[in-house]
Amino acid sequence: MSKITKNIIALSISSALSIGFMSSVNAATYLLVEEGDATNVKYTYSQQQNINGDIAISGTGVYNFPVQFDYLDESDFDSIEIFAAINNSSVNSLNAIEDSTALRNGAPTANDLAWIIRWLQDSSNDIEYQKVGDSLAMATISGNTQDYTLWDTTFEGTDELTRSTVDIVSGITDSGISYGTGTAPYLPSEVFIDENNNEHTFWLREHGLRGFFSYDDGAQVHPLIPLETQYGGGTSSIMDVNESGIAVGFSSYKILPTYAEFIENESGGCADPDVVPATRTLEACIAETLSFSTISAYDIMAFKATLSSTGSAVVEELGLLVTPHEDDERSYSSYALAVNDSGIAVGYADGFYDEQVITPDVDERQFYQYAVVYKSGNVIDLSGDHSEYGSSIAYDINNAGIAVGHRTNSSGVQKFFYVDTNAPLEQIEMINPDDYFTGSDSTARSINNSGLIVGEGEIETHNESTSNPRRTAAFVYDINNDILTNLNDAIPCAVQQNYDILEARGINDAGVISATAIVKVDRRDAEGEVMLDDNGIPLREDVVRAVSLEPVPDTGEVCTAEQEDKVERKGASINFTGLLSIMALFGLRRKFFS
Repeated sequence: MSKITKNIIALSISSALSIGFMSSVNAATYLLVEEGDATNVKYTYSQQQNINGDIAISGTGVYNFPVQFDYLDESDFDSIEIFAAINNSSVNSLNAIEDSTALRNGAPTANDLAWIIRWLQDSSNDIEYQKVGDSLAMATISGNTQDYTLWDTTFEGTDELTRSTVDIVSGITDSGISYGTGTAPYLPSEVFIDENNNEHTFWLREHGLRGFFSYDDGAQVHPLIPLETQYGGGTSSIMDVNESGIAVGFSSYKILPTYAEFIENESGGCADPDVVPATRTLEACIAETLSFSTISAYDIMAFKATLSSTGSAVVEELGLLVTPHEDDERSYSSYALAVNDSGIAVGYADGFYDEQVITPDVDERQFYQYAVVYKSGNVIDLSGDHSEYGSSIAYDINNAGIAVGHRTNSSGVQKFFYVDTNAPLEQIEMINPDDYFTGSDSTARSINNSGLIVGEGEIETHNESTSNPRRTAAFVYDINNDILTNLNDAIPCAVQQNYDILEARGINDAGVISATAIVKVDRRDAEGEVMLDDNGIPLREDVVRAVSLEPVPDTGEVCTAEQEDKVERKGASINFTGLLSIMALFGLRRKFFS
């Protein structure tokens, strides 16, 4: 556990406000606080923050990844060198392999270590190679940053964690319950000898995504066992917990018939003796099937669970939006993403194109997913006419029953919404406030009990190419006054030149916003060492970092034209496309699903 140094910079929005609660976003100023300790990872980003200032943080780009060289042979090193030679021209920060001898002796340079990691990531579907999880779960609690190792473990005979897990602390309740999701580590199996006397080592794990909760800041982690675990361990996640210890999330509840049939197939499947045990173990065959599958192995069910400090959890299935025809073998799932203190949950679920259908045909038309509220034993569609709007998701709900999220309009543009879930079914209406511009995709991530919504939206009206994402900016929207503010426009000019706030993921009842921003820092190599140019000056690069925005009295500062021009030119220099790729991969732009 290390004490963090908070880099506090005053940010301002216009007008006046008391620090405790924000009644109007135009009446706020903020302190920007960099959260977490980035000494072990290159990128950090915010999740949720409680009223006590404890914040959940995720990190990726782990330094000093523990490559297990004993499991690589000469042909693997040859492949790594070829991989680096082919891809070197497209990776600006890396050179070709610098020292082949040192690489093969297990002592690569930082540059060559980076290539090994990239090569392992490129080989992620091959179960005979070490896995790179590269995701670190952290939390800042009482001003100190700590890691949540969850189910990761050390390699035998070492003190090195495998770093093969994907771990996320989604939040910490005001009463101190931590929750989120993690995976089991990939570990090397005992040597398997196939029918041709070839030796194989398979990298396997006990389970994939599994929800967890902890009452003691991660010292003791309790798993949420999925409803269905056959053939791969199933999947589960805890997405939110209220102050009464009621958790919501999702779990596998049924194995997909086509997936089970392949595992049990005696002609080419895992039940084929020419496959198992001729070429691999049953566990390896199942893992390989999961790795190469283009569809989920399970149907997913939203759940509500009553947690206990003893580690027990009483789970209640929340149901589906539709009741499929008994002969319909398609997949139907539901997800719960947030819950308020009354136990009302929101999320999304698979639904029919015709929302009026009660007794569907076997081939009834489906149309993606729809935002729902789980209430009084019912799954209620919030999205209205399915022919008028496309898919939708509800990400959060406050204690007044106001839910927020996004839906796709008739033009295919994603727009943030809020909706009163207390309204009678026939009167439920999603409200889409004005965002940055007509064609801007926008999303609402969180709402507090004062009616303040945070999220992000696109601020560019065009793309240089179809492969480049448009720039986004975090916003805060005040329901009471119908005011939307770009948080980047609201901060002091000096701060605007150093920080670019991309996303706001949470806002608590003190008005503190959990966000993620681009900031320029000294470039570090795969070992975490600062990289220097030919003159010994540190190289610089853009990274994403977790930040908090804390409300303080208004300073009344107004930017000059010269300062605004500097901000415009600063924005043009940011490697936004590359950073968005990182964020999309590790859940910054979507909590888990889009």
